[in-house]
Amino acid sequence: MKKLFVVAIASFLFSCGSKKESSNTENPIASKDVAFDAFKDRFMEELWKMYPGWATGSGYHKYDSVLIIPDDTYRTKELAFVKQYIDSLAGFEDASLNENNKTDKALILSTLNSTPWAINKFKSFEWDPSQYNIGGAVSEILDNKKETLENKIRTVIQKIGKLEAYYAAAKSNIKNPTKEHTELAILQLKGTVGFFETSVTDSINKGKFGAHEQDKYNADLKVAISHINGFIAHLEGILKNNQANRSFRIGKELYAEKFSSDIQSTYSADEIYQKALKRKEEILKDMSVLTKKLWPKYMKNAVMPANENEAIKALIGEIAKTHVSREKFQTEIERQIPILTKFVKDKNLLYMDPSKPLVVRKEPEWMAGVAGASISAPGPYDKEGDTFYNVGSLAAYSPEDAESFLKEYNKYILQILNIHEAIPGHYAQLVYKNQSPSIVKAIFGNGAMIEGWAVYTEKMMLEEGWDKNTELNGTAEQDEMWLMYNKWHMRVVCNTILDYSIHNLNMSKEEGLNLLMNEAFQEKAEAEGKWKRATLTQVQLCSYFTGFTEIYDFREELKKQQGKNFDLKKFHEKFLSYGSAPVTEIKKLMK
Repeated sequence: MKKLFVVAIASFLFSCGSKKESSNTENPIASKDVAFDAFKDRFMEELWKMYPGWATGSGYHKYDSVLIIPDDTYRTKELAFVKQYIDSLAGFEDASLNENNKTDKALILSTLNSTPWAINKFKSFEWDPSQYNIGGAVSEILDNKKETLENKIRTVIQKIGKLEAYYAAAKSNIKNPTKEHTELAILQLKGTVGFFETSVTDSINKGKFGAHEQDKYNADLKVAISHINGFIAHLEGILKNNQANRSFRIGKELYAEKFSSDIQSTYSADEIYQKALKRKEEILKDMSVLTKKLWPKYMKNAVMPANENEAIKALIGEIAKTHVSREKFQTEIERQIPILTKFVKDKNLLYMDPSKPLVVRKEPEWMAGVAGASISAPGPYDKEGDTFYNVGSLAAYSPEDAESFLKEYNKYILQILNIHEAIPGHYAQLVYKNQSPSIVKAIFGNGAMIEGWAVYTEKMMLEEGWDKNTELNGTAEQDEMWLMYNKWHMRVVCNTILDYSIHNLNMSKEEGLNLLMNEAFQEKAEAEGKWKRATLTQVQLCSYFTGFTEIYDFREELKKQQGKNFDLKKFHEKFLSYGSAPVTEIKKLMK
């Protein structure tokens, strides 16, 4: 629960006035909906008290100074909170609620029901030290544009003043962690220390404080840094003494349960794995056709290998040599964003709010170590906040690794990456999520819907003519774009195959890299990074293909039903209007 993101409108919480209540007294269903809206108001406030870090990330800053001590006492309190609200929800029968509230009830219940499992069975707090990092929370407090710098610093100092007890509980919690999560924790905590020593220190020194107050805050910050460094030393000791022995593989039982809880799909983990295997073969056939067509253009007189995979890989390797330099990687992303925005507008695919700019920035230190590109959106109570496109730095890469990375994100795939992460993918979806009429749908975001939407937009944009677009590079190279799209989409498919195989079938690293490099045609740096990510996360890599499959199939179903009356722009805007609810729930509301 604590790691989800929230997007909604704060004033919506208090929209149910007495006039509406009295006007519905003769309608039992409407009266139940009014009562359920009131229940949601109470529930949300108690949720933020229970999870103040989650509240901060959502732009609700009332509890910013609170730092929860993650000990047994708190987990007992969590379980009591969950039981209380599950019991309360039992008083609202589905038949008495409208469709929107039925969905909200299901979303709340799904999240509440997953908490006892996470605490009593999954127990990641015992083996994943990377969850004990407040760098992100401190950054979110400082990013609050509605508060003065001085008050934000005072809030941060209050919060970090509890770090001694926080890390004492963390040390007590950690029991036989995984080596991979311990190494990630050390990397990210060192990033947090750097963030505190630079950005937070600069903020304190820029504040209009008295000399004594400013000195005190700098001293308090140094004490907080010492506690973080103490936890880093504790984790380094665990590694040194070979005490991080738990396998990162969670096993078939936990995997199936986590898939059901996190993805909320109509498919089981086993079913989506089988679908991914089938889709992989379909993509290979398409890529083989394009390879035969493009081979003479790029490979000249070279003999095409009889083995189709070898031929595809050779051609992709040649085409991928066209890419930006490492120095211009972020600059090129910035150049492409307005061009993508114009295309979406010209093609009438989706309304893009011009008042919500996207800010491309270097990935913050405390985010390092998992993904090379991501979107960070403001929460529902911080609608004026910036949406950031976080771009991983290539500064530390060796020349060989940088070239491998840039070949992976070559001229064509960089465009698809920007469609996925920004326009009209994650960025657009998150802007619409902020405008959702249901705070619950915005809060309890479904990862498969979020990632599925981004993957869906990749294919949709090419179908709508991006492959013919000349504004970006002056020429249209349709076959190259579709070949590279298929390569990229193969990655989505193989994400599922890799993740499932690692945690259910004990796939080795050698087997995983072979799948990614020789069957999905990925560069070594990308394959190594994906293997690392799959060892640090579970199920999340399945969300892309699962969500895409459900969204694309649903759209095609509606197109058949509506015929000439189908409007793509209306479909997109209606679909996004439900926040980040699971696709299964959105389908119910749109049919």
